[in-house]
Amino acid sequence: MNKEKLQEIFQQQSLRVDEPEPLEKTLQVIGFIVGDEEFAVPILNVREIVKPMEYTRIPRTPPYVLGVFNLRGNILPLIDLRQKFGLAQQPFDDDTRFLVMNYQEQVIGFVIDKLTEAFHLKEEEIDYAIAQENRDDYLIYGVGKQKEKLITILKTESLIKRDF
Repeated sequence: MNKEKLQEIFQQQSLRVDEPEPLEKTLQVIGFIVGDEEFAVPILNVREIVKPMEYTRIPRTPPYVLGVFNLRGNILPLIDLRQKFGLAQQPFDDDTRFLVMNYQEQVIGFVIDKLTEAFHLKEEEIDYAIAQENRDDYLIYGVGKQKEKLITILKTESLIKRDF
């Protein structure tokens, strides 16, 4: 190639405005186990994850409401997701965690059996067919497909909605 041809190529490249690649729409979630199933919630709604601590039972609440606990001066309700999902209560073990979530002004702790991982799901990896969008109280946002497993993504606003 001659020098003039190279200059022409460089000039064309410098004039070309590279269009940015469109960003893939993803949802970042925290995965956890309750019973034999894996669930996930949007990471932006997770305030923190703590080891189980002492809680106080509140009378005349549904069985899945274990009571309240004190997290650094904040008294938060504690919900057992096993019981909320119709499973038998189980004693806490080394894997049990309190998943502290917030939505708008509400903050609630949820007992989970085991924390798995934080990960991103691409829009095309989420199936919304099972979600009943016309019902505000429906818990399922969609089902995520990650590798060879299915993960139920829960709606934070429905999970946190108090019905006690």
